[in-house]
Amino acid sequence: MSNLIDTFYTAFKDLDADTMCSCYHDDATFYDHGFGHLDVDRVQAMWQMLVSSQRGKDFRITYSDVQVDGTKGFANWEAHYTFTKTGRRVHNIIQAEMEFYEGKIIKHIDHFDLHRWAGQALGLPGKLMGWTPFFKRKLQQQTNAALDEYVQTVR
Repeated sequence: MSNLIDTFYTAFKDLDADTMCSCYHDDATFYDHGFGHLDVDRVQAMWQMLVSSQRGKDFRITYSDVQVDGTKGFANWEAHYTFTKTGRRVHNIIQAEMEFYEGKIIKHIDHFDLHRWAGQALGLPGKLMGWTPFFKRKLQQQTNAALDEYVQTVR
């Protein structure tokens, strides 16, 4: 399964959403602080939206420490990009946790410090509010609204 993780993050580095999406099982789920819980259709749309929004920009990722233990996998990855809404540079450090079923990712959770991310992406407002449950709910509402709009315009 380490090959699957390598395929996923190499495709991410190459901004190849189709290959990323092909790594997911038909019943996969995803969770992170930015989007909350997503089913397979929405996680695939999320990657397509994120990848398409970064083409031709200063986006880059690195990944390391790929580990597989039976049906579970782990990797550390870092994203470097400019947050579009504010023009601020972000360096997000993420720990990915995956479960596998039938040779694909069935469960994917990305862990990161939301408060740190908010401070980088939003400046002082993010530093002041980024740790609160209110901020997390508001962020997930906004990102899911953007995802809904993307799905409506692309599909």
